[in-house]
Amino acid sequence: MSPAIAAKEGGRQRRAGSHQHCLDVRSEAPPALALCEDGQPGGEAEALLPLPPEPSWRGARGCRAELGSILLLLVLYVLQGIPLGLAGSVPLILQSKNASYTEQAFFSFVFWPFSLKLLWAPLVDAVYLRGFGRRKSWLVPTQYVLGLFMIYMSTQVDLLLGDGEGRGPDVVALTATFFLFEFLAATQDIAVDGWALTMLSRENVGYASTCNSVGQTTGYFLGNVLFLALESASFCNKYLRFQPQPRGIVTLSDFLFFWGGVFLITTTLVALFKKENELTPTKEETKGITDTYRLLFSIIKMPAVLTFCLLILTAKVGFSAADAVTGLKLVEEGVPKEHLALLAVPMVPLQIILPLIISKYTAGPQPLNTFYKAMPFRLLLGLEFCFLIWWTPKVKHEGGFPVYYYAVVLLSYALHQITLYSMYVAVMAFNAKVSDPLIGGTYMTLLNTVSNLGGNWPSTVALWLVDPLTVKECAGAQEQTCGTTVAAELCTKAGGSCVTTLDGYYVESIICIILGFGWWFLLGPKFKKLQDEGQSSWKCKRTN
Repeated sequence: MSPAIAAKEGGRQRRAGSHQHCLDVRSEAPPALALCEDGQPGGEAEALLPLPPEPSWRGARGCRAELGSILLLLVLYVLQGIPLGLAGSVPLILQSKNASYTEQAFFSFVFWPFSLKLLWAPLVDAVYLRGFGRRKSWLVPTQYVLGLFMIYMSTQVDLLLGDGEGRGPDVVALTATFFLFEFLAATQDIAVDGWALTMLSRENVGYASTCNSVGQTTGYFLGNVLFLALESASFCNKYLRFQPQPRGIVTLSDFLFFWGGVFLITTTLVALFKKENELTPTKEETKGITDTYRLLFSIIKMPAVLTFCLLILTAKVGFSAADAVTGLKLVEEGVPKEHLALLAVPMVPLQIILPLIISKYTAGPQPLNTFYKAMPFRLLLGLEFCFLIWWTPKVKHEGGFPVYYYAVVLLSYALHQITLYSMYVAVMAFNAKVSDPLIGGTYMTLLNTVSNLGGNWPSTVALWLVDPLTVKECAGAQEQTCGTTVAAELCTKAGGSCVTTLDGYYVESIICIILGFGWWFLLGPKFKKLQDEGQSSWKCKRTN
């Protein structure tokens, strides 16, 4: 529903099998290249990206023996979640400063790097300083840059957000800043995911996914929910102070400076005291990079994969207005942004339980049936969100909103999560089912990347179209219009005020729902039919 409370399918939300997306681009040139060709079975093909051999010096070890490594992974994933949470909080801050939806759309590009990291993951995996460590060669400089950049931005961010006295937010600069944050966090994610596979012994490597999920969720909570609560003057005055003050306990500047220092200290300790336990490859690195990109291109050319990509890239258009705009409209209607953020807290148990329940229905041979069945319910929730936005100003009173209003919002969000996770888990199960096991990591990562992009681009477009679809009139100055920002300023100077006669959110929501049901009726059956394709349609063929 918003960057703060909606589970982003293409953003911070972790993907099933998260450690498969770390491409093992090894320096040893493989004996054969597994290229994907139409309808050709894999047979006895060699994997392009074989798993690294288990080092002989490792014996069976309990998790207590590697508790230090597990805790380090947890800390690294928490740090990774901080910039993600901060990026998710900025749209709500911009909305409270009356930023336009066109500006919100521009800022939404910030959430793209995590969906596009496949493009540079092979480089991170293959190029490094052998004397320093394969993963530390990227992790340490990336986190140093993040820390230093956070400290520097703590001195500039207040200017970028505007002073509220004639100078509005500099959305272009904010987008560039947080895009860099997300790019660095995505690069750190590649390095940490890869290091997790060698930092822990084979019998304990399963703890890495737990560290990933718990750590990144915790970091996001700290950077989003906690920050928005402590940044809010009204929240702090009501719950945390005896004497009201005009500002919250912390500002974005304070938060960036603090976490910048934490990044620098943690990175220094890792660089000095944590050694990598990995056998050093001996052959040329660049062949692994070239082969990986060739492999990705050959996979996507397969007819079955290409059909899946085209369908999943368009499947989420119907939800784009509800997912990307609803939360911002609630802030526009006066719902405090920190209250929206806090609604994420009671949803955490539901978000943990839902995948476990839904996986029982997606574990069979036809997981996309769950996707197809959940889709119309999620589309209809778009209508419910429209009613929620229309109802919001009608229940607002001088002291805010009644408790029953927040109960309705929470119930709406819970229903949204059920449909979202039903579709999300179904697609992940299908990706795991069809991925060629010979190159599972690369294959599944490619499918997940396309799935994530299928959620990112409709959200950006949906935000961009709200303003053009909105119709406003200048009340009090009939000769003026409100079609553009300049025209709106002229209206105000002439003694009038711009009044919305048709909200583009409602127009866009109806259009999206119609398109969504059109996809469900016309393309949904074709999407389900992909489950009937034989395994040979998804397999890769060995090419010497």
